[in-house]
Amino acid sequence: MSEFFGSIFWLAVTLGVLVTFHEFGHYWVARRCGVRVLRFSIGFGQPIASFRRDGTEWAIGAIPLGGYVKFLDQREADDPVTAAREPGEFYSKPPWQRIAIAAAGPAFNILFTIAAFWAMFVIGRPDYQPVIGPPKGLAAEAGLAAGDRLLAVGGEKVDSMSNAMQAIYEAAALHRDTAIEVADARGQSRAVTLALSKLPPGAPDSAAVYEKIGISGAPLAPVVGQVEADTPAARGGLESGDRILSLNGQTVVDAPQVSRLLSEEAAKNPRISLLVEREGKQVALTPTAEQRTRNGQTRWMLGVAWQERTRDAVEHFGPLAAVPAAFAETWRQTASMLGMIKSMVVGEASTRNLSSVISIAQVANASANEGLAWFLSFLAVISLSLGILNLLPIPILDGGHIVMYLAEWIKGSPVSERTLIAGQYVGLALLVSLMSLAFFNDIVRLVTS
Repeated sequence: MSEFFGSIFWLAVTLGVLVTFHEFGHYWVARRCGVRVLRFSIGFGQPIASFRRDGTEWAIGAIPLGGYVKFLDQREADDPVTAAREPGEFYSKPPWQRIAIAAAGPAFNILFTIAAFWAMFVIGRPDYQPVIGPPKGLAAEAGLAAGDRLLAVGGEKVDSMSNAMQAIYEAAALHRDTAIEVADARGQSRAVTLALSKLPPGAPDSAAVYEKIGISGAPLAPVVGQVEADTPAARGGLESGDRILSLNGQTVVDAPQVSRLLSEEAAKNPRISLLVEREGKQVALTPTAEQRTRNGQTRWMLGVAWQERTRDAVEHFGPLAAVPAAFAETWRQTASMLGMIKSMVVGEASTRNLSSVISIAQVANASANEGLAWFLSFLAVISLSLGILNLLPIPILDGGHIVMYLAEWIKGSPVSERTLIAGQYVGLALLVSLMSLAFFNDIVRLVTS
């Protein structure tokens, strides 16, 4: 499956699962409160499939971008007076029950987050040890060195490369200098400060920011994974599993070094002397490099693909130990998201950090390709984002409804129709503006990447 169609497919899966869970929260609590549910729809627009059960129409809408639960509502009825007297009418319920119904959707998203993190930890999410390659940019200025192991970022312990880089990118979004504890190859620890305040303005996921930070994982070992047919490597005797020890007499320690040396040495003489280790023995080979053009760049090549790094760190817990781990990860992610929202509101972080369904689709496809544990991790984060977003006190969202019902509860009478309509217009304008900005950010990222 191509990346484009894979992204569309996994986006549909993601939205289908999370929206269903969210709307089921509203439905379940509404039924417990005696509210009559007329329709439970996944997607908007004309239903393309539906069935009726227990007085509710269960439908799939033609536009698969969200969903809704429709209650018996006197405001939408042809005869509001008659509808208000019918059992199960939504606005006839006391404010506290309507607040519970509105809060149930986000609450179910948070419950899903905890469950998804629990399953992720039980399955085990494979990752890489937080050992870095040759540093560049700010990392080099901070005194980091190749082979350093990241122990803690901003005072928080990290045990995988993904966790370490997530913490660094979160600090990067705030342009906040961050303390990093590292241990060198001999196990001696030290503290350095990564001067993220020097970063250029922009989103933390831009290539320019990655390059400026200058931290990457340990480079690939110079071990041949695959030899392409009818290439200098195949004709020169290289085999899968060969570890290159030297090139033209120069010792090599990683795959990028082989590529650099090949470009330098082949320019002088295409015939290359290699010393490789094969099944415990050293073998001398003399392939002749060739120039090939790929992606608009011409370079000297042998025709090998390097063996992928082994994922040597697994976040794994037993079923019982995974419970507190899931709660802890949910809390950590919640604090991070709320902190980022606050920082954008007060201007500490750029609104370029907002992303749309374009980014969600791309990450959904990438995480699904990494395996079930990674996809569960992704679903957990998106579910939590959906829950937090819907709790924001913006009219139209669940949080806005909660504020209105709370105001009614306190003042003893419903909020005026004029106030409701004004709030809906403001909420719609704000929501459209945020979505437009998120789409703009993603489109700019795609065009400039």
